[in-house]
Amino acid sequence: MKVLKYTFKTEMALHARPTTMIISEANKFKSDIRIEKDNINVNAKSLISVLSLVVEKGDTIKIVIEGSDEEEAYNSIKNLFESLED
Repeated sequence: MKVLKYTFKTEMALHARPTTMIISEANKFKSDIRIEKDNINVNAKSLISVLSLVVEKGDTIKIVIEGSDEEEAYNSIKNLFESLED
């Protein structure tokens, strides 16, 4: 199991565009990928689920990745989050 924590620094946070990018990336992998905010845990491969978290500037989320390709998924998703606010 790999865990990544991320705090959003811009107003954009997890609105439609970045959420779509995250879901697209998560769907490339076989591993179970979950996003958690305020003790609510959702499937990172589901648009409605991720948007339901209502992630805003200053919020911290935890991404939990577990499965056969978790290392590759972790690195890919970490790189994506690092590029979101460039």
